[in-house]
Amino acid sequence: MLHRTYSPDDFNTHGMLRLPWVFWLVLILQAKTWFLFVVAGSSRQQGADLLALFYPDRGLFWSGMLVGLPAALGFLLIGRRHLWKGLWKRWRWVLILTTLAQMGLQAVPFWTNSNDVTLLSLVILLLDLLAVAYLLFNSRLIDSFKISESFHTET
Repeated sequence: MLHRTYSPDDFNTHGMLRLPWVFWLVLILQAKTWFLFVVAGSSRQQGADLLALFYPDRGLFWSGMLVGLPAALGFLLIGRRHLWKGLWKRWRWVLILTTLAQMGLQAVPFWTNSNDVTLLSLVILLLDLLAVAYLLFNSRLIDSFKISESFHTET
């Protein structure tokens, strides 16, 4: 097994490896329906119109809320990951599975020859594919989810 070395600056005050900044973008991508819901709720008069613009089908909105829930909870869990180490260790796989579920939901219009296929849906599908690859293969991110004292630090 390859051991990567990290400097002391790569760790937070709880001794856990800091998360890469791209991971935050992945969480935002996965929780996009939750962010839209918050924005729509804060803009009272235009909230319903905003939701209808991005989610004309209410079923898609609620499925987006469901598959975005692990990412939204991930934002809350990040600050307490030193307390819930067992849960944090498995959370990367939860995020991978929900991203795959999101991709499956987004691919349905392609399989049904629906007119709902747009350039935006293609871009989001591509971004989700990149997010899955990042969650699966980025070594720094993988190490960030490991709860181990075996990280070597430079002196």
